[in-house]
Amino acid sequence: MDMAGKLLQQLLLGVIILAATAVSIANSTCDRECGNIKIPYPFGTSEGCYLDKPFLITCNHTFDPPKPFLDHDIPVENISVPNGELRVSNPVAHLCREFNKAYQSPCGKRQDPVYSNCIARVDYTRISALLNLSSFRISETRNKITSVGCNAYTYIQGSEGQKGFTTGCLSLCDENLNVVNGSCSGIGCCQTSIPEGAMGYILNVRSLNNDTLPGGKEFGGQSCGYGFIVDEQAYNFSSLDFVNLKNRSSVPLVLDWAIGNKTCKDAKKNKESYACKANHSYCYNSTSSPGYRCNCSEGYQGNPYFSDGPESCQDIDECMGLRKPCNAKATCTNTDGNYTCTCPKGYEGDGRKDGTDCRPIVLIGRSNNKIISIALGAGTSLGVLFLIIGGWGSYKVVKKRKRNERRQEFFKRNGGLLLQQQISQSELNVANMKLFNSKDLVKATDHFNDNRILGQGGQGTFYKGMLDDGRIVAVKKSKITNEGKLQEFINEVVVLSRINHRNIVKLLNCCLEIEVPLLVYEFVPDGTLSKYLSDQNEEFPPTWNMRLRIATESAGALYYLHSAASLPIYHRDIKSTNILLDDKYRAKVADFETSRSVAIDQTHLTTLVHGTFGYLDPEYFQSSQFTEKSDVYSFGVVLVELLTGEKAISLTRTPEAKSLATYFICSMEENNLFDILDKRVLKEAVREDLITVANLAKRCLNLDGKKRPTMKEVSMELEAVQISQKASSVEMCGDDRPTVKEAAVMLGGLRGKDKQTWKEANLNMTEETEFLLSASTQYFSTSTIDSMGNQALKPTNDGK
Repeated sequence: MDMAGKLLQQLLLGVIILAATAVSIANSTCDRECGNIKIPYPFGTSEGCYLDKPFLITCNHTFDPPKPFLDHDIPVENISVPNGELRVSNPVAHLCREFNKAYQSPCGKRQDPVYSNCIARVDYTRISALLNLSSFRISETRNKITSVGCNAYTYIQGSEGQKGFTTGCLSLCDENLNVVNGSCSGIGCCQTSIPEGAMGYILNVRSLNNDTLPGGKEFGGQSCGYGFIVDEQAYNFSSLDFVNLKNRSSVPLVLDWAIGNKTCKDAKKNKESYACKANHSYCYNSTSSPGYRCNCSEGYQGNPYFSDGPESCQDIDECMGLRKPCNAKATCTNTDGNYTCTCPKGYEGDGRKDGTDCRPIVLIGRSNNKIISIALGAGTSLGVLFLIIGGWGSYKVVKKRKRNERRQEFFKRNGGLLLQQQISQSELNVANMKLFNSKDLVKATDHFNDNRILGQGGQGTFYKGMLDDGRIVAVKKSKITNEGKLQEFINEVVVLSRINHRNIVKLLNCCLEIEVPLLVYEFVPDGTLSKYLSDQNEEFPPTWNMRLRIATESAGALYYLHSAASLPIYHRDIKSTNILLDDKYRAKVADFETSRSVAIDQTHLTTLVHGTFGYLDPEYFQSSQFTEKSDVYSFGVVLVELLTGEKAISLTRTPEAKSLATYFICSMEENNLFDILDKRVLKEAVREDLITVANLAKRCLNLDGKKRPTMKEVSMELEAVQISQKASSVEMCGDDRPTVKEAAVMLGGLRGKDKQTWKEANLNMTEETEFLLSASTQYFSTSTIDSMGNQALKPTNDGK
């Protein structure tokens, strides 16, 4: 039995040695290049040469030289082990149009330069871009969605885990094609971030208005818009790209890769599968995707996924490098993972260039040296004694000082000095704003728990919180990535500090002494107007009364901003998602990130175009000059949403009607107003009120800003409709119920000095309303829709 046991042991030992030899041979015989591209482990091109299936690279030898591919069809350009990145070739999508045909506009004379497709039709060719990844993720820190062209909109649709996403950007041009080389800020070229965790997408390019370059003659009768996702460091925009990109099929894209889906802590539990094999290596968790990565320890270089051999992590001989880390007088000695510098005799210090260097030793007399040595010894002993006695107190003092210094550093970095400057210049009174410390807000939001997230704005995430006194608040954790975003953050604080109106979200607090600046607002519980209209609640449905009240309250808030505040304020992003509803469904105007205050004698602001498509004033879009009438246009779109229940931009409508503003104006001009109104509105509203509000919306949407009413006039006219509507709700007889015109006169009397202005502002409204109501005195309901079908709307001079 003993002999048999020994034979069995020798046999097993032989098998182990053969297996180890086989692995060693497999690794040493693996081809680590494909054409001109290096393929480092854990990647490989053949069985036994890669870690597992996601790291298989297909080397296609039909090319000369051969080309490597990921997932069989994605060309590989470079693989980085230290950075955990994989650079691949990514297709370029484009939309090219030939200007050789035209057709008659379906909207007649009206030509909307921003949203309408009522312009010359052209032939086009379109190439989309598609990417599907089986394992790795697109790096959201390295890549940018890029759109090149004039009025070209590039957007992607894809998935991040179990959720889908859609995002993109719009590149614009003026008539003179004034683009700036090297800049992708929106003129000729735009860029935006890709969502985190994306593993695939389809990318398309669309034209904003059937014309991607003005005229098209400069480029052989063609104009193109291009879209692609590209490594931000590998692309520099040039005006020549308008033409050259058509001949370019791909651009570099960076993918993030990691090992498995476990954290370092979990992966280390299984030494067999743990991938960080090198002795001098360490593990770190991937921040961009599940899994972990390996790297060589400081002072070493190589491949941390190999356990031994020349390719594994090897010591760096710093003394042989070009950097020369030691002082010229010092001697450099390489050590395992480090190095030492030795100063020559007569010098002291560590000898390092980044340390204390080598300094000459100053010699003194022997007698003095003895006295000094005794004094130094006594002083050292006394110092140690004081250090022991006062150690704890000193530690507390230092810790407190560092905490205060850190708070001051955060305060300065988060724009505290800029805010103080704004406050002193604007003479703001923020004394009534209660300041909370960061601990209060962390506690209120349960350490910013994801379950407390209310939503995400353009510059931050909103969390629901409860303060110690029981108040519910909304805490905004800002995303500030550059000086421009910091200016927007400070601007929001300054603007909101001036405002005190019941229909505007109130700012309660500003906390800058923390790494991420925080704003605390009153909590508005019932969501946005957009959600309320789209997800109709059977218990509290959006009745005509509620819609009219929300419109009136919102208009009043904007009127306050434009003329009643200490300095006029332009909101610049009025839309239904920026109108919140409280527990009594009262309107609260929110989101002042892009708002600007203006001097009393200033009529407009000249800025880069900000806003949301579907609500953007065409006049502002073309001139970049934002006036109070630009807010009026955006509010007009909100009025149309309240009347129709439709979204401002919808891809489900026909191309000519994808913009709600265009759809509404065309419907009014074609006598189809009542065909597009919400059924509940048709059933509940008085016909005179509907026509009045529709005409008001039409005037707000006039392409000529000078012909639009002011927010003051809009507010007063909606209040007049409310007075008339409330009179009908108490069952007044037909003769007793005041008309909208009479209610307007009543309201004008209450406003005193505004009588004449109100009369002039309501001239067009009165004429059109009286004409429409002259055919019948009965109230409008869903049963009378057909009877209104053939009635003609009296043409007016505005809105053309």
